[in-house]
Amino acid sequence: MENTDSTNIISILKKIPIFAELSEEKHNMILKNIVSEKCPNGHVFFNEGDKEQMGCMYIIKKGMVKISRKGETDNQNDVATLSDNDFFGEMALVTDLPRNATATAISECEILKVKKEDFMILMQSDSNMAARISEAYIKRDKHNSEDKFRKNII
Repeated sequence: MENTDSTNIISILKKIPIFAELSEEKHNMILKNIVSEKCPNGHVFFNEGDKEQMGCMYIIKKGMVKISRKGETDNQNDVATLSDNDFFGEMALVTDLPRNATATAISECEILKVKKEDFMILMQSDSNMAARISEAYIKRDKHNSEDKFRKNII
């Protein structure tokens, strides 16, 4: 990876809550293991209900991704539209639960992937990381539960 590209990726990592407070050494550790991919419009990263042995978190370097969930009638409902520097799929880093949504590229995308096995090594090397991950997981899980509750009321 070029030095300027590495600097750009580290600046993106610093915007992501679970990576924001890591040391330069830990950012470089992630950088060594991060995988960059180009994905066409329409590419499905994962489907709701997928069970991945070793999941990935995705960071959008460039492009747009739609996150959707099945409604009561099994129609897909858009939950979010994500773009540059946003991330998704982070729950797969800390749980073995099936994916709770579908993620689909709605433009050509350049994606950065953080694999679960690399993330687990990072967690073992940083004692404060587990606490930050737990906090981020609880916030996201609460947000997802509130979304389901609101949809059931309407």
